[in-house]
Amino acid sequence: MSASNHRRTSSSRSPLKTPGAVLLLALPLPLLVHCATENPTDWTYDGTQDGAAAVPSGDGAAGGSGDDAASDGDDGSDSRHHHDGGQAEAGQDAGGAGAGGMDAGNPGAGGGMDAGHADAGGGGGMDAGHADAGGGMDAGHADAGGTADGGHPDAGGGMDAGHPDAGGGNDAGSPPTGGLQVQGNHFVDNGNTVRLLGVNHAGTEYTCVGGGGIFEGPSDATLVGPMKQWHINTVRVPLNEDCWLGINGVAASVSGTNYQQAIASYVQMLRANGMYVVVDLHWNAPGGTLAKAQQPMPDADHAPAFWTSVANTFKGDLGVVFDLYNEPYPDLGTSNPGPCLRDGCSLSNWSGYSGSAMAVGMQSLVNTVRNTGARNVILVAGWGYANYVGSWLQFAPTDPLNNLGASFHLYNPAGCNTASCWSQQVAPVAAKVPVVTGELGETDCAQSFVDSYFSWADPAGVSYLGWAWNVQNCSSFPALITDYNGTPTALGQGFKTHLPTQQ
Repeated sequence: MSASNHRRTSSSRSPLKTPGAVLLLALPLPLLVHCATENPTDWTYDGTQDGAAAVPSGDGAAGGSGDDAASDGDDGSDSRHHHDGGQAEAGQDAGGAGAGGMDAGNPGAGGGMDAGHADAGGGGGMDAGHADAGGGMDAGHADAGGTADGGHPDAGGGMDAGHPDAGGGNDAGSPPTGGLQVQGNHFVDNGNTVRLLGVNHAGTEYTCVGGGGIFEGPSDATLVGPMKQWHINTVRVPLNEDCWLGINGVAASVSGTNYQQAIASYVQMLRANGMYVVVDLHWNAPGGTLAKAQQPMPDADHAPAFWTSVANTFKGDLGVVFDLYNEPYPDLGTSNPGPCLRDGCSLSNWSGYSGSAMAVGMQSLVNTVRNTGARNVILVAGWGYANYVGSWLQFAPTDPLNNLGASFHLYNPAGCNTASCWSQQVAPVAAKVPVVTGELGETDCAQSFVDSYFSWADPAGVSYLGWAWNVQNCSSFPALITDYNGTPTALGQGFKTHLPTQQ
């Protein structure tokens, strides 16, 4: 198993690697344990953050106790999450699983998520029109040519004015007139309906803090040939807050301007090859804590500066989508996750950070992006590691451009992992706004689960991006390929076979 395997789901715990190697990190799976087909308030937790399998509400199965947030996450070795790294956040020390869920007071008496989780108002999850529909990028949408200009990524330096799309220079206040944009419950690009269908390429969130450079695998055009053979039209690029901003002790060779320019050039290469790109804030941390883990929310200390800089870098290219935060889980730190997600709140369940710190809400980050003049599509995730979107419509931020989509993440061990749940929780949101399944995978080295989701998502117009285009273990990562020539794992074969049918 590669040292950079950061999506470990086994119970093993791994120490940090020495400089020159990548961190061995892990994340806990979404702890929403079932989709109540009749009562959306039935979503509950197993009471643990680490080391235990999720169990349905009322199920007295014991589970491992959660690790302390202050200590877990330093090694990023949390054993449960399906993907990246240090997610070992733990959250609260939940005492065993049986009783229920999150600590007293967190959601609802017995530990389950309170009515707010799928609360009145939230009604049903995302609706059916999920999002996109067909289409690749028009020719020239990202013509080769406009590499990001010199100063690249610092605030103000975005990519050249004329960079890829018409409309990129319009000022905020009116809808974009060219490039990828939201229209009703789907995306369009210059009049063509678009679905974002592709993969994540991980590494840019963890190698820079693990001594392994910036990228895992190739970052030049050799990466793209096999992707085109699979009919991939979108690549999601996870980012590290500290590496982008050059703070908290990250080596200068892989942070600040060097990291920004490497990412900007990489995004430009993907765009020049006709692909949309989703950039997301994946790893972060408050204060002086190194961003070597996934956290419950974006931190108020650094996330606004991160998005100001990222938005300025890419605002000239409407084919770049801004995914504000990878997998929020404020529900493990507050009994009011919806308001916290939208408006921010104080949390104490940060990974590797002792004490409370302010999380910044999605409304503030939408405002931050729009204040740069960026008109790009913005994605906002649900909570519960982006697996719960039942109250997305109730707690969605307001965008002056009405150019928002919803982000939903799905793995087979997740809570909302059945067609009935998708119809209840995801379909209502997808009827209103585009929905992008920003991460989709399964951990059994097979493809039956993703095939079942394709069957549901395609008629609903929902987009999906497989996790992940990396040479890793097919179950614990899980990986789509066995080499960068595009040889698929069994999971990857499901995507490779299916994506051409959607073009």
